[in-house]
Amino acid sequence: MNNQQINEASPPLPAHVVDQFRNIPVAHLSDNLQRLSGICGLQRLHRTAKLVGTALTVKTRPGDNLLIYKALMMVSPGHVLVVDGAGDLTNAIVGELLMLYARGRGCVGFVIDGSARDSGAFLQADFPCYVRGISHRGPYKSGPGAINVPVSVCGQVVQPGDVLVGDEDGIVSFPATIVGGLIAAAGRSASDERKIKAEIDNGRVEQSWIKKVLDPHGL
Repeated sequence: MNNQQINEASPPLPAHVVDQFRNIPVAHLSDNLQRLSGICGLQRLHRTAKLVGTALTVKTRPGDNLLIYKALMMVSPGHVLVVDGAGDLTNAIVGELLMLYARGRGCVGFVIDGSARDSGAFLQADFPCYVRGISHRGPYKSGPGAINVPVSVCGQVVQPGDVLVGDEDGIVSFPATIVGGLIAAAGRSASDERKIKAEIDNGRVEQSWIKKVLDPHGL
């Protein structure tokens, strides 16, 4: 019996919004998400490319990538493939061939709570890919699984259509409905940091930004 759950993909972010996120550090986004929302514990296989896109989610049996094949056929330019593979480290569920196919369809990155292989190919292509681990063992292809359902990646719930932004510090995810406010808040964080850096440059031991932290504790 075919009991796979397959739902339609959410529309990707508009290009002008993607461009704004390319210049925002993940740390600034994290600070303005109460430092609670984000994916920790994945390693990146690429070099320096920034990940910005809209979640197309897959939940799959550990070590099985049947539904990933189907999901990549549903990709639109700007989607990020987000896979809940239960953190399995034994069998790789993505590799070079799926990466090449996904990139050709406009997929902008992989976020995989599971393993990948062909790690050198991701490095050479600089295709954004965050994974739990690496394994030379290939995947099974029998299911079950689901597409565009809520998934868990390293304990972070990612909803279909959520925005993902990733850099060298990691990944944050958040609803598309808060994009405008979050961009504005991150801009204020950047402005505050510029002021702090200017103060650090004066070389004084006493700094207002340090005093602000210590004073409430009587230190």
